[in-house]
Amino acid sequence: MSLTAYERVKLARDSKRPTGLDYIKNVFGGFIEFHGDRRFADDPAVVGGIAKLCNIPVTVIAIEKGHTAKERSYRNFGMPQPEGYRKALRLMRQAEKFGRPVICFVDTSGAYCGVGAEERGQGQAIAENLLEMSTLCVPIISILIGEGGSGGALGLAVADRVWMLQNAVYSVISPEGCASILWKDAAKAEMAAASLKLAAEDAKSIGVIERILSENDIGKKEFYDRIRTLLMEELKVLSEEADLIQSRYDRFRKLGVSAVVKE
Repeated sequence: MSLTAYERVKLARDSKRPTGLDYIKNVFGGFIEFHGDRRFADDPAVVGGIAKLCNIPVTVIAIEKGHTAKERSYRNFGMPQPEGYRKALRLMRQAEKFGRPVICFVDTSGAYCGVGAEERGQGQAIAENLLEMSTLCVPIISILIGEGGSGGALGLAVADRVWMLQNAVYSVISPEGCASILWKDAAKAEMAAASLKLAAEDAKSIGVIERILSENDIGKKEFYDRIRTLLMEELKVLSEEADLIQSRYDRFRKLGVSAVVKE
């Protein structure tokens, strides 16, 4: 029996679902975490550093939600502050300098929208990531592992390949936020979810993502082994691209073309 869009949202938000750190610990080896944006602070909602994918040095960046109430509070429930995006950008620039591929794990309801975040340039921080990622000279793979909300998710998803887990979601706004705007009633979130086309199948059908990852054995060794193998295979393909930046540009220019109605 297929799940409704809102049931997918609930699964994507499940606290028992593997988080970014779970993928880092089980897919990669020798992870060394880096901290801080060299401007203001370290954002615990964004975890990043260098690691080995089999024998390949890579830069890994993940938006981390945590599992327990204490962990989620510490990680700001996976809602990055400006310094989180700036830390990610610092690591991506470093990856480019040393020729390391970048792998991102995205799981956020959206960037933090508090007063302090706005004062420190939340919108600008995300915009700088979009610009810099579009011209990064090393391969980028982004995987949506849970929620992919608004610009908060897009700030780590301007990539050569974007993948989604089977029950992850990717949307410009949360169903509750959409319902509040359209119908002034957050209780109509289920109706909003159906209209937002936020499921992995919807994203793949319009070219927003390239691959849907099965959640069979999710959280088990076999699951992480499969992710590792797919990443290795994809990096091999990307390493043979004649012009990585042009291919990335073309990828994003094609989004939504099939949805344009010709008059």
